[in-house]
Amino acid sequence: MGLPSNGGHEVYFRAPQIIMVLILMVSTSVHGAHFDDAFQQTFGGERVKTYGSGGDHLSLSLDQYSGSGFTSKKDYLFGRFDMQMKLVAGNSAGTVTTLYLQSDPSTGRHDEIDFEFLGNASGHPYTLHTNVFGEGKGSREQQFRLWFDPTNEYHTYSIVWNPRLIMFLVDETPIRVFLNHEKHGVPFLKKQPMKLYSSLWEADDWATQGGLVKTDWSKAPFTAYYRNYNVDTARGGKWWTHDLDANSRRKMRRIQKKNMIYNYCQDAKRFPEGYPTECKHYKF
Repeated sequence: MGLPSNGGHEVYFRAPQIIMVLILMVSTSVHGAHFDDAFQQTFGGERVKTYGSGGDHLSLSLDQYSGSGFTSKKDYLFGRFDMQMKLVAGNSAGTVTTLYLQSDPSTGRHDEIDFEFLGNASGHPYTLHTNVFGEGKGSREQQFRLWFDPTNEYHTYSIVWNPRLIMFLVDETPIRVFLNHEKHGVPFLKKQPMKLYSSLWEADDWATQGGLVKTDWSKAPFTAYYRNYNVDTARGGKWWTHDLDANSRRKMRRIQKKNMIYNYCQDAKRFPEGYPTECKHYKF
């Protein structure tokens, strides 16, 4: 088939070439060498810093004047998203460090997949807060105590998002799965592309022990560190059909039994008229 170019000449394409172009348009894989290539600042000014070899590391800081954050330059519809993070050390009470996917807020149909790390007083463990919003409906919180100190060294936090499920992983260990239950009337995130975000901000009215422990600004600035990001949206990869094998199911059950401290699907006081629909079909 022939397509006229701007100069009036006909340019002929073979079908396999067209197919390859279309694949490249919808499939991307971005690996974390230079943060400036794939991300841009959302707020915080000089509190967002890239450093290292060619900008392969990034840090966010929080002081009494402002927090900071960044987002991906591209939007993605499904994919695997990995980030190595080292959280705020010492007394991090009142601080929240986040890693999340979010749709365009202007649509009015809010989709979001959340990791939130709630700081604490020195010597106390971080709380890992997870949530899923579908078409504006959230309130699907699960919280965990991490089984390591996330401030000593980098750990990998991952989101796998495909048409069947949303999976949260820590160092390749699955901790939570949210399945597609559209057939039961539960909205699933599959219509809106999302950007990958991260931020560090102050929320001492609720973040630490329900707001009982406040931020000690004499410890500021508070800093979190990032490296080795990965965004894989090349359909046909392992993430596209990712599921839990028997070993992964055992690992997740063990983490949930030992480290989960809150599950909305077990909060009878919050849902006196019955748990949300997806809770009734929860398999794991």
